[in-house]
Amino acid sequence: MLRRIADELKNHAPFTALGAITGIIIIVIIAFSNVLPQVSQISYTVFYILHPTHVALSALVTTAMYKKYSNSRIWAAILIGYLGSISIATLSDSIIPYLGETLLGLENRGIHIGVIEEPLLTIPAAFVGIAIAYWKPTTKFPHYGHVLISTWASLFHIIMALGETVNWITFLAIFLFLFLAVWLPCCTSDIVFPLLFIRKKLPPQPT
Repeated sequence: MLRRIADELKNHAPFTALGAITGIIIIVIIAFSNVLPQVSQISYTVFYILHPTHVALSALVTTAMYKKYSNSRIWAAILIGYLGSISIATLSDSIIPYLGETLLGLENRGIHIGVIEEPLLTIPAAFVGIAIAYWKPTTKFPHYGHVLISTWASLFHIIMALGETVNWITFLAIFLFLFLAVWLPCCTSDIVFPLLFIRKKLPPQPT
């Protein structure tokens, strides 16, 4: 189990880095286009489009991964899909970015917890993902989409905290926090979390 988890984390690191790079490209374009103040004004709205989407994709992949390796009852899959997606998406999109904002001393830093601030957007999104996992379970494409959406959700959480300017040191720090915010939490949600509840021996990883 531990070796399988380590392999999954290693395999997903390059794509997570690519996702973090897309986040830096987005913020560089915003900064050098001199539209950061305008984007900051709509960043809350953008965050609450991306965050529920992340929750839905996370619930889809978490539930599908659990169903793939387990024959447990439906309530167990629903519970694992819901808890895995809500808790890990909150960690990835909100808590880790907020820690980064605090360490960087960003002037407008604040923590935005979707299940508290916008429960009518966040909670139904989890159940949509779970329902799709039962209708058409898949783990490959949604996970990659999940990584990108999570990267951008974390980015816009940070943009909410930025002032009107940003420097290169901040760019580098944002890249680091985007990578950390996405890599371990997303892989934990999609891979580690559901596999912890599977009792049977996993098949060998294809080479």
